[in-house]
Amino acid sequence: MSSTPGEQGVHQLDGGALGCARLLLLLRDFAAGLPDEAVIHLTTTDPVAPIDLPAWCRLTGHTYLGAVPGPGRPTYAVQITATPLPTRTDAPWKVVR
Repeated sequence: MSSTPGEQGVHQLDGGALGCARLLLLLRDFAAGLPDEAVIHLTTTDPVAPIDLPAWCRLTGHTYLGAVPGPGRPTYAVQITATPLPTRTDAPWKVVR
């Protein structure tokens, strides 16, 4: 798991083989340090990422931009909002109320 600078305005995040909860925790923590409207390209081999990521974005207020075309491991784009709804530290799929 690592992050690397990418094309202008795009932040690369490698989620490796992390599954659901751990992948969302990684993404949430990484996104917290980024400016409004920044774009993250998240690379992951998690087979349910195409389901989890759009749902998590709807829940938190971020925008799911979809799969990023190209060779290699699957990559998904998320645009960050400066005011996401906070999620539980132990359950990133549950909003703190």
